[in-house]
Formats: sequence, C-alpha cells, structure tokens
Amino acid sequence: MKPEEYGEKYKDHLLEQYKLYVTMADNVSARRAQTNAFYISVLSGLLAVLALAAEKVPGDAQYFAYLAVAVLGILLCIVWMVNLESYRQLNSGKFKTIHEIEQQLPFPCYQREWELMRMTQPGEKPRYRRLTHVEKWTPGIVLIPYLLLLAYAIINLVK
Repeated sequence: MKPEEYGEKYKDHLLEQYKLYVTMADNVSARRAQTNAFYISVLSGLLAVLALAAEKVPGDAQYFAYLAVAVLGILLCIVWMVNLESYRQLNSGKFKTIHEIEQQLPFPCYQREWELMRMTQPGEKPRYRRLTHVEKWTPGIVLIPYLLLLAYAIINLVK
C-alpha cells in the first residue's frame, strides 16, 4: 500500500511493523539455537545408551543395540540437517523482508551491517562466515561416529 493511500499514520505504523518483524526474526534465531541444543542433547544421550549397552547387553544382542543406536543417531542427524536448512530459508526470507521495509526508513541498518560484514580489500575473500554456513557442518560432524558405529555393528553381525 502506498503511503498516500494509507494516511498520516503510515510512518508510525511502518516503524511498529518493522520492530515487530525484527523481533520475530530474532525469535526464529532463538528457536533455531534451542533446536540445535535439543539435537545435541538427544544425540549425546544416545551415546550414553551406547555405553550402557556395551556394559549391560550380552553377546550378539549388543551389536543389535549398537545397530539400533547407530540408525537412530543417523536419522536424527539427517532430520537435524533438514531443520537447519528450513530455519536458514525462513531467516533468509525474513531478512529480505526486513531489507524491503528498511528502504522506507531513514537508515537501513541491517542492510548496512551485511555490506560491512562482506567488505574486504580487492582480491580478498570475505572474512565473515555466516553462522548458517558454519552450523550446517555440525550435524555432519556428529554423524561420523554414528556411521562408524553402524559399520562396526554390521561387520560384527555378519561375522
């Protein structure tokens, strides 16, 4: 809607919408951090189950327990990766919207922040690495022990 169609409160209401939308974007980031903490806790708990299985489960049943823990861990890592991608897409859309709103405000602070973060000397690679690019590696790294466990369980079960 054009400002002249809206009325005299356009700028005030736009600023309030902007504040609300920025808060919503921050809330998505907070939920994302909680999601990461959840997966780390669950996957760590699975390793505790693994230690318990190693101590308490006898014979070949132990390898079936390892297999179950490995499969569950792998599936959780995959779901975690999908969740992270979903959060990345959601935040990307929110910040594109924030940048659009900022075009109607006196100073586009988020847009300027991104410009500054990307600034380098000619020929240099950008120094800033987006958190989404860094955090997407975490589930992949956590996945490795579960893949090794899966291989170990399968090798011992087919002996």
